[in-house]
Amino acid sequence: MTDQLPSLRGADVGRRIGVGLMYGLWKPRVLGAWRVPTTGPVILAVNHSHVIDGPMVMGVAPRPTHFLIKKEAFIGPLDPFLTGIGQVKVDRGTTDRTAITRALGVLQNGGVLGIFPEGTRGEGDFASLRAGLAYFAVRSGAPIVPVAVLGSSDRRGRLIRGLPPLRSRVDVVFGEPFEAGDGSGRRTRTALDEATGRIQKQLAAHLENARRFTGR
Repeated sequence: MTDQLPSLRGADVGRRIGVGLMYGLWKPRVLGAWRVPTTGPVILAVNHSHVIDGPMVMGVAPRPTHFLIKKEAFIGPLDPFLTGIGQVKVDRGTTDRTAITRALGVLQNGGVLGIFPEGTRGEGDFASLRAGLAYFAVRSGAPIVPVAVLGSSDRRGRLIRGLPPLRSRVDVVFGEPFEAGDGSGRRTRTALDEATGRIQKQLAAHLENARRFTGR
């Protein structure tokens, strides 16, 4: 199964591409990246209000990141490209066991898994979380690092209406790592629901602090 796991080397290439694109097109201001553990499994829980949020985090995170990305994004030439840079295709309409296995494999190998816990693009306020983040965190024991991307959806660009204005500032704020479980190791539905509640409070608090600190 190892050869089917997302490629760490590919994710590193994706990070290098992200660095060039994100810093070339916009002005990322990265705060708190030192909070991301330098080794071992980590889950980055990212708010999601714009299509560039994932690539932005890939480009500015201190470690190569494997994001869970909806299968609808894997179209045409993007399919081999996203797979090649170590991203994980997931079918949100079903229990995608292949995606689950690959995501857990990333964490078991000590890698970084990126998740949009809201499940889809929206207000980016962590108001409604799916259970997937709690499952991966409790199952793997990996700490969660909350990530707030601010400014990506404030304004539309003049040249490309679907993207933020070129050379505009986008803030990416990394929070303190925390454990999702209660220490019991339980993985029941009740335990996951409780973990989701704890996670939501932590993520919402981080987002509020990030907005206050950046003035966003």
